[in-house]
Amino acid sequence: MKDNKFWPKLDELIDCNKLIIDRPKGSHHPIHKDIIYPFDYGYIEGTKSGDGDCVDVWVGTLSSKKVSAIICTFDIEKLDFEMKILIGCTYEDCQIILDVHNDGGQYGALVQRPNGV
Repeated sequence: MKDNKFWPKLDELIDCNKLIIDRPKGSHHPIHKDIIYPFDYGYIEGTKSGDGDCVDVWVGTLSSKKVSAIICTFDIEKLDFEMKILIGCTYEDCQIILDVHNDGGQYGALVQRPNGV
């Protein structure tokens, strides 16, 4: 399969735009207080996602700021579909984040970057 530019272009999006971490690791979700963020969570300033807000990001434990994976999510209650970008995440980080998105009425599918970060 010919290598496409999807992953490098996501890296470029991250490199060229400001990341805002509005929910640091260990913080609680503003509405669902039982949800505690296992990693830093935020968004890419100036972007737009399926819900009309900015594109969401998770930042894992690696020092690399390359995109590791994406999670495609569907919220059955909101009838909302989004893509979350995972930056600097190990395989284990990705699995923990995926678990967050497969709880309650939300469902997620992980797409990992081929050949790692």
